[in-house]
Amino acid sequence: KGNKKRKRTEEGEKVSEDQSSSVIQEPPVKAKKARKKERSEAEKKLSERENALEQADEEEDQKLFLNKAKQKKKASQAITKSVVNSATGATAKQQKKKRVADETADRRTVFVGNLPVTCTVQVLESLFKKYGRIQSIRFRSLIPAEDTISKKVAAIKHKVHPNAKSVNAYVVFKEECDAQKALKENGTEIASGFHIRVDTASKTTSHDNKRSVFLGNLSYDIHDDAVREHFHVCGDIVGVRVVRDRRTGLGKGFGYVLFENTDAVHLALKLNNSVLMGRKIRVQRVADKRKAQKSPDQSRAPKDRVDKKKKKEKSCSNDSFVGEKATPLKKSTKPKRLKTIPRSKAGKNK
Repeated sequence: KGNKKRKRTEEGEKVSEDQSSSVIQEPPVKAKKARKKERSEAEKKLSERENALEQADEEEDQKLFLNKAKQKKKASQAITKSVVNSATGATAKQQKKKRVADETADRRTVFVGNLPVTCTVQVLESLFKKYGRIQSIRFRSLIPAEDTISKKVAAIKHKVHPNAKSVNAYVVFKEECDAQKALKENGTEIASGFHIRVDTASKTTSHDNKRSVFLGNLSYDIHDDAVREHFHVCGDIVGVRVVRDRRTGLGKGFGYVLFENTDAVHLALKLNNSVLMGRKIRVQRVADKRKAQKSPDQSRAPKDRVDKKKKKEKSCSNDSFVGEKATPLKKSTKPKRLKTIPRSKAGKNK
């Protein structure tokens, strides 16, 4: 029995020791757990910072990429603009070169009008080759015999409308001085009833309106030589131009005559209402467009001034007349009405 008690006491002591040891060992375990928790929070903060830094780096990389893309776009746009500008500049330069070339070609070109339909290239070459080397000869104002035939084919095959009796041409010289010399052939009779009109094709040539006359109410079938014969009494004629339709070749009913002197214009004006091919023609001076635009304004100005002066005079006279016999004066001459006094008050005053 005594041994059993001892064993029990020893076992109880062991248990107590084990409990005490367990109690003693518990606090370090809790501290470790707290430390682990603290470490986990710090790690979380660090991880959050790292994530924020990574995001910032990514955003910076994206911004750099976008900036590079924008720079590339700007560079490409600048290149395209430069290409377009260079192309436009090249086209503008080409246009200028073409204009200059056309102007120089026009200076070397001579217009020959009122040629007979039977005229050929050989005839014109024989007429103008004495002035210089000829580059090309082109016929214009041809009226084909049929609508299906083009003008070029009609010129080559000589299929011209039977009503067409005159043709125009352009003679291109290799040098400008030769074209100026060829102007001497103006007015020469190349065939019976055909006096040619020779002039430069450049636009710089200005028609002298002081030496020219406008003709109206002309016959549609009239020819240049008929007009020349009608006005040759007035003076030397430089050229006759009857305006015609391009398709039919018929005249439009008006034309121009250019004289060498202004004195011939005064004589030509006397032929107004004269009969030419059964019609009374109108002969008038050729007015400048600039003067025609300015003249109505200038003619209106003095009339306006005169009208204004007349209006002022009338207004002054009317004002003076009204002032003498004005209605306010009549009103002022009338005596003022006396105030009505009631009878009761009147009796008291008495």
